[in-house]
Formats: sequence, C-alpha cells, structure tokens
Amino acid sequence: MKNLLQYKGYKARIFFSAEDIVFYGKLIDINDLVIFEAKSVKQLKSAFYQSVDDYIETLEEIC
Repeated sequence: MKNLLQYKGYKARIFFSAEDIVFYGKLIDINDLVIFEAKSVKQLKSAFYQSVDDYIETLEEIC
C-alpha cells in the first residue's frame, strides 16, 4: 500500500485517524508546514491538490 500522493513535484504522506475517522496528510520535503484533511479518499486528493496550489501561490507572493 502506498501512502504518498504527488502533484506538481510536491509529495505528501497520508495518514488515517481511526479516532476522528478522517484522512489527513502533510507535505514532505519542504521547510514549511502544510497539512490537509478530508473524510474520503476522493476529498483528500482534492484537498491535497488545493493545498499544493495554495502553497505555490503563497510562495510566488512572498518571492
């Protein structure tokens, strides 16, 4: 089983919280903290894509 997602060169490690019944993820290999969560795998992928797009947009605004 693979617990990584990739999009636009960014990777995220994926986890599941049985206590909260939620999937969540964290971008890896970056110097910032970017996390996301969702109730389904389909929603999680969408949240991941949105998080990456937001992160890229933020980096462009800062630089």
